[in-house]
Amino acid sequence: MLSRAARSTRRTVVPALGSLASRQKHSLPDLPYDYGALEPHINAQIMQLHHSKHHATYVNNLNAIEEKYLEALQKGDITAQVALQPGLKFNGGGHINHSIFWTNLSPKGGGEPKGELLEAIKRDFGSFDKFKEKLTTVSVGVQGSGWGWLGFSKEQGRLQIAACFNQDPLQGTTGLIPLLGIDVWEHAYYLQYKNVRPDYLKAIWNVINWENVTERYMACKK
Repeated sequence: MLSRAARSTRRTVVPALGSLASRQKHSLPDLPYDYGALEPHINAQIMQLHHSKHHATYVNNLNAIEEKYLEALQKGDITAQVALQPGLKFNGGGHINHSIFWTNLSPKGGGEPKGELLEAIKRDFGSFDKFKEKLTTVSVGVQGSGWGWLGFSKEQGRLQIAACFNQDPLQGTTGLIPLLGIDVWEHAYYLQYKNVRPDYLKAIWNVINWENVTERYMACKK
């Protein structure tokens, strides 16, 4: 006969698995602009491939892995759960990162932020130019594939710059809340800038959507 604690645990676990089974699948978000809207800084061919092929692949893989993970949970197969976690991290991170990235860009972007975000950048990095130089340097220096990030530390109440390799999500791996991400995988720039990552990074500042970055900063301060 089951103990009271065991019966309680069973009542808790079964609804949890049921909610997983009824979850909605992840979907590819629409871009808030046309594929060619960021030209000449990022051309339409890159944007189309990056969004409709690369990001879509992360979404499709994430959905497939989550289904397998659910099966493993239902079977109590811990070995399978552990084996699936790298795929969850990679494809889940790819979906999270790109969903932020598209909104961080705008055909009306560029220039400098205003208001509280600009003041925070000056406080934490000395000036906007020093911040820009530091994030560019960190992004150029990512070995292989990855991301350069501006994040916010809730614990310290300050902005921080970080690099993440592959598709590691910023918050899930560092605890920093993502505000601005720069994709330095070659698929983000190779068709236009070849292997010259610094030229791509110089160009991308012309389409940074500071309104979006500011909204993210104000939200994480609440």
